[in-house]
Amino acid sequence: MITEPVIESWTPSSELEKGAVQQQLERLLASPLFHSSKRYAQFLRFVVGRTLEGQGHDLKERILGIEVFDRPPDYDTTIDPIVRVTAAEIRKRIDQYYHDPKRGQEIRLFLPSGSYAPQFSWPGYPNGLAVAPSAPPNGSSVTVQTATESEQAKSVPHRWISTKALLLILAILVTIAAAGIWWRGSRPTILREFWAPFVKSPDPALFCIADQVQYANIRLRDAGDPQKEITLPDTMVTVIIDDLSPLVNVAGTLRSYSKNYRVLGESTTSLTDLRRSPSVFIGAFDNTWTLRLTSGLRFHFVNDTSMSKLWIEDREHPEKREWLLDRSLQKTEDYKDYAIVARFIPPDTDQYAVVAAGIGRGGTVAAGEFLVDEHRMQEILAHAPQDWQMKNIEIVLETQVIQGRSGPPRVRAIHIW
Repeated sequence: MITEPVIESWTPSSELEKGAVQQQLERLLASPLFHSSKRYAQFLRFVVGRTLEGQGHDLKERILGIEVFDRPPDYDTTIDPIVRVTAAEIRKRIDQYYHDPKRGQEIRLFLPSGSYAPQFSWPGYPNGLAVAPSAPPNGSSVTVQTATESEQAKSVPHRWISTKALLLILAILVTIAAAGIWWRGSRPTILREFWAPFVKSPDPALFCIADQVQYANIRLRDAGDPQKEITLPDTMVTVIIDDLSPLVNVAGTLRSYSKNYRVLGESTTSLTDLRRSPSVFIGAFDNTWTLRLTSGLRFHFVNDTSMSKLWIEDREHPEKREWLLDRSLQKTEDYKDYAIVARFIPPDTDQYAVVAAGIGRGGTVAAGEFLVDEHRMQEILAHAPQDWQMKNIEIVLETQVIQGRSGPPRVRAIHIW
């Protein structure tokens, strides 16, 4: 006789915890086991949403048939077993998903036999993940990773965060950002209209962010003699913490409209992913997709062969280099940076894309601020036709970086077509 494993159930109660469950659901649905089936997605989003609202006890077979699969109220559940068949297949695929040891620390979602109300388990919560920031004496960089030291090149300081820590931090910050937007009252008109194609899409928005394979050493202490330690090589995939700012700003705005999203590194993002839903691309010279999709636009990124000078080129005035960043100046942490903000439909994807990408990190941060700032986005209206909401938009921004921190974004050019 085969018995199901006993899993300690956990009930999400705070908005943070519910947001983390929704994030895990989207991760599950983005996996190869689920992403090709709209039926599984409809079922899981419905039952998870009702359960998080405290209505899990109402999830009966007939209700699911009517609400999820558009069956008539009097349909015969014995003749049409779509709910039971779908639930059984989902249970099997969930088991396959969590069978991967790499999923061991993720929130677990499972459907107990005989029930359509999902249950959840979060290994180690609330003490399952520790984030310990440490800063070198000069304060130039921060590594968010317990017991590791970066061996990256020191030519341009960066701040890194491990992808595992990112998931929890993102859930916290997006919840805070979304709450802040709600407390400001009514939706800003310009923001609502700019992001309308994303909000109206039936699919979760996709964030495509730069990821890096970061080589580091990890110091481990001997259990029998904690004074004894050994240094071993370690490899981890990271994102730059400055990319977290635009990610949180935009994700918080989308969540304020009850819009779900998922996050992928650019190295794991495929064209198929981009054809499924609207996407937001963060970063430029470390994000292949940003460079590829913006290469045909009027404003696009260019560099010399040594990558010592990088700039935004205006296709109508290619001889000009007003929006240029010299990497030797970047080391001083006191320079001007430039960014592209765009909303358009790339021919490769036929889905809306938004780009928030600076030449350097300061420009990317400024681009993320611009995309959620009602007052600054009003500048679009001064250059826009009445039907701008349905058109493509591209903007060049400038920001002054002082001591490694970007100042307010300023619009330098706008193109609408």
